[in-house]
Amino acid sequence: MAAAALLRRIPAARAPPTALMAARTISDSTAPLTIETSVPFTSHIVDPPSRDVTTTPAELLTFFRDMSLMRRMEIAADSLYKAKLIRGFCHLYDGQEAVAVGMEAAITRSDSIITAYRDHCIYLARGGDLVSAFAELMGRQAGCSRGKGGSMHFYKKDANFYGGHGIVGAQVPLGCGLAFAQKYRKEETATFALYGDGAANQGQLFEALNISALWKLPSILVCENNHYGMGTAEWRAAKSPAYYKRGDYVPGLKVDGMDVLAVKQACKFAKEHAVANGPIVLEMDTYRYHGHSMSDPGSTYRTRDEISGVRQERDPIERVRKLILAHDLATPAELKDTEKEIRKEVDDAIAKAKESPMPDTSELFTNVFVKGFGVESFGADRKELRATLP
Repeated sequence: MAAAALLRRIPAARAPPTALMAARTISDSTAPLTIETSVPFTSHIVDPPSRDVTTTPAELLTFFRDMSLMRRMEIAADSLYKAKLIRGFCHLYDGQEAVAVGMEAAITRSDSIITAYRDHCIYLARGGDLVSAFAELMGRQAGCSRGKGGSMHFYKKDANFYGGHGIVGAQVPLGCGLAFAQKYRKEETATFALYGDGAANQGQLFEALNISALWKLPSILVCENNHYGMGTAEWRAAKSPAYYKRGDYVPGLKVDGMDVLAVKQACKFAKEHAVANGPIVLEMDTYRYHGHSMSDPGSTYRTRDEISGVRQERDPIERVRKLILAHDLATPAELKDTEKEIRKEVDDAIAKAKESPMPDTSELFTNVFVKGFGVESFGADRKELRATLP
């Protein structure tokens, strides 16, 4: 009894510091942090930007969440494709998330972006939602292109995202046309035209760059160099794989595309340059974990050791995770909780997208020609066609 009374009189032990840390909330501070990029920028006929990047705890946590959401979406798309709920071509972006997120952090929705067919995550970065993304992938009416574009043709005009394009390199001249419109209207905005190393040898790219330089258009050509054009290594396809120098008379910058802060710094620098002086080329040194498309296992032209080595040493999400933990902005458990929330968010979006119906057959010829012209189907079984000429 005496011992029990003594124990009752002893004050409760204080919680250890680690327990107190776990109990606190994730930082939402907007106090500035200065972080150095992973590697220096390499430049061509232009002075590179500073390696010291200004960010905030809130921004780093947003980067972590946004890139993790993109990663989860692409992994889910892989499963949906294998379940035959996504048909046709499907090109996944996992590994390259830092390019989409860092670029968006540096610009505004008044700036334009146009890209190739690896476009799902650019759409999300531009403010697209998961339901319309998955609905489009599955060819449903609720999709961002009304279920008619599929994986390669996401689109969000209200955010100046002019889509994914299936023709290799064809989006670059269109992007320079968008830049022409921006300059013509005196908007003080820029266009980011994205393409891969596989498209870097396209003649139309050089034609577009030439006229952009002549007219000093605010166009930024972004080469997402993931080192393999389909299954061909860059060194087998390009005599000079220094893509940031390809502009010759146009300045260029090589960027670690797996470092979201480096991408942000480079894109901010590029926009300021382009609006004031004309085009610039950015080469994003990045890497895709999946094959070129879902029909490509991605392991016949590169080793599994190479892929796992990039995951371990350069993964963009893990880099941000380490920064967050190093600056004590969240605990490992809190970041795991964020990832669990994202998993549920993705699962819920897929379920909702599945509820959306397929486009009606009457929609087969709409959104192809100018309204009032073109072809329409009619009749009881919609097998009769009527053409209207101007």
